[in-house]
Amino acid sequence: MRILKFIALALVVVGLSGCSSKFKTYDGPEVTHVVVNKGARKMYLLHHDKVLESYKFDLGFAPVGHKTERGDGKTPEGTYVIDRRNPNSDFHLSLGISYPNAADRAQARARGKNPGGDIFIHGRPNKKKGTGPDWTAGCISVKDREIEWIYAMVRNGTPITINP
Repeated sequence: MRILKFIALALVVVGLSGCSSKFKTYDGPEVTHVVVNKGARKMYLLHHDKVLESYKFDLGFAPVGHKTERGDGKTPEGTYVIDRRNPNSDFHLSLGISYPNAADRAQARARGKNPGGDIFIHGRPNKKKGTGPDWTAGCISVKDREIEWIYAMVRNGTPITINP
């Protein structure tokens, strides 16, 4: 009898530990496009023209305007793709955005500047929780529990349009 109770308890513990994983499983409709409206601070995960999910977010410390160079604190504007994933991010989880594209690099080069890079959709910093609004260096930051679902839903190659 004790052995059965122990086994039952062990199964419950194992089952509950799976619930706390940052890696979620999503089997719903494919996310075909991500749309970010910087001014409204709303991000939409779309299946064609249907909104599957929407999220509020924080931006870079200079949220208005298109990113043009490293260190300007701006989030790029335009259409890019999700091009990489980081399961070991310093910001819980992160999805890479393909900034800079060829046009961004050419415009920066014409001004003698570095366009910057490493723009992501990510969670909160692992070491410093509770940062205020518009604290990133140009990324899009959501809550940790939200990036867990975004990370599960959005695949590499998904287009992302970032509007002013």
